Amino acid sequence: MNINYIKAFEDNYIWTIEKEDKIIVVDPGDSVPVLNYLKNKKLVAILLTHKHMDHVGGVQELKNKCGAKVYGPVETKEYNDVTVKEDDEFEVLDEIFKVILTAGHTEGHISYLMEDNLFCGDALFLAGCGRVFTKDYKKSYEGLSKLKSLDDDTKVYPAHEYSLSNLEFAKSVISNEDLDREYERVKKLREENKITLPSTIGKEKKINPFLLARDLEDFIIFRNKKDNF
Repeated sequence: MNINYIKAFEDNYIWTIEKEDKIIVVDPGDSVPVLNYLKNKKLVAILLTHKHMDHVGGVQELKNKCGAKVYGPVETKEYNDVTVKEDDEFEVLDEIFKVILTAGHTEGHISYLMEDNLFCGDALFLAGCGRVFTKDYKKSYEGLSKLKSLDDDTKVYPAHEYSLSNLEFAKSVISNEDLDREYERVKKLREENKITLPSTIGKEKKINPFLLARDLEDFIIFRNKKDNF
């Protein structure tokens, strides 16, 4: 099983989970780069984390052309073949996917855990988290707390390349050597136009202000500061 990525739009990553000639994609906001990537491979499933168009915009075209089975939360039901919810488990390509509710960015945002690989859409980023469009900061904090409780070696696959700007914000509100080292690593990679992901839960627990927040009040303060950064 290999995990790779397809670039889309300005900063989106469409993650691919590949086994031999079969592929699963996560949050295909655009069908064109996915179809170009597939070539002779077969798209068997699409996993959706939430309803925003930069995550679902390519779904219908991919369903029409490839016949892929779509898994997603209630908020993407117009595309879903299978609607999933918190704690559901399902199997694709002999891999078990567990569903984790990570609401806040949208009301029904979910993440998928496959072994030690977390596909978290816009819930958790390297050194950041998704903007809380619902204004339900409690749900967002609770969702991130679930992710924080995963094993430290869990690999984190967010849907956007926001790492450098997130680290610049993080350095404005917290200070530690791990954060300084990560900033230098990411800065160098971005200067070379290279991907900075995946991260890990262990790393995020050291550098991500939203996982370092002591309580909900702290989390809200950090989130409001980031919204205006």
